[in-house]
Amino acid sequence: MEMPKKGEKINKENYEIITDSLWIFDERDKSFGHSGWYHGNFIPQIPRQLILRFTHEGDVVVDPFLGSGTSLIECVKLKRNGIGVELVPKVAKLAQTNIQKILKNLFQNTNNNLFYEVITGDSTNKNTLDSVKNILLNKNKKYVQLVIMHPPYHDIIKFSNLPEDLSNTKDISEFLDKFSQSVNLFLEILQSQGHLCVVIGDKYSKGEWVPLGFLVMDRIRNDFKKQLVLKSIIVKNIVNNRGKRNQENLWRYRALKGGFYIFRHEYILIFKKIQ
Repeated sequence: MEMPKKGEKINKENYEIITDSLWIFDERDKSFGHSGWYHGNFIPQIPRQLILRFTHEGDVVVDPFLGSGTSLIECVKLKRNGIGVELVPKVAKLAQTNIQKILKNLFQNTNNNLFYEVITGDSTNKNTLDSVKNILLNKNKKYVQLVIMHPPYHDIIKFSNLPEDLSNTKDISEFLDKFSQSVNLFLEILQSQGHLCVVIGDKYSKGEWVPLGFLVMDRIRNDFKKQLVLKSIIVKNIVNNRGKRNQENLWRYRALKGGFYIFRHEYILIFKKIQ
């Protein structure tokens, strides 16, 4: 990052922003209400970096695949408004409870004009988008500045038995179709020049590496070539995958025997809305 010019006001947040396309984190941030209880959630450093880079205080961030609420917790910390959508009612309730607890502890002696909402719904369904729009309307807002999407990596982890769950799609083609539907919906409320960021990884199936990250990238570029431009592909290391924790030797044996490599990375695709 360029050094500030003489007399220029320094934004301290900028000095935390990573500008390289390779992100290496030694461990998960467990501070401020973050925990790894939800299998498949991303580390807090990801939404933190995206929020710092692409929004300002008071902006609105939307997460259509909220999970345990990681991105909204970072919104609280960074003084951004946040709306999250979670398909599974039990998970949505836990996320809302956790966020409310953090808000109470943080703002108990001060007035907080920011808002944080959790919607239980299907991010591929227009009714869910309408619920998001109603929240924005009630807050005298029409658009959001950042959409962070961390969908299931197809069927690697079964998050629920709900038919709307992307982890229950029958094949890659259906997964891409449904995910594209979600992108299409939330693009409607993303302001021009705003950013849509997708966190996605690959999978291994029937003895073959499936490049899910690149398939998702290509699908978005093809379906929304008049609306979105790809700005960056970030590669992030995977730390202490819960399924492989304390089983390093076993997975090394399986990799050597099966002729494959152990997944140690995932992608963060950065798109910018151009109209």
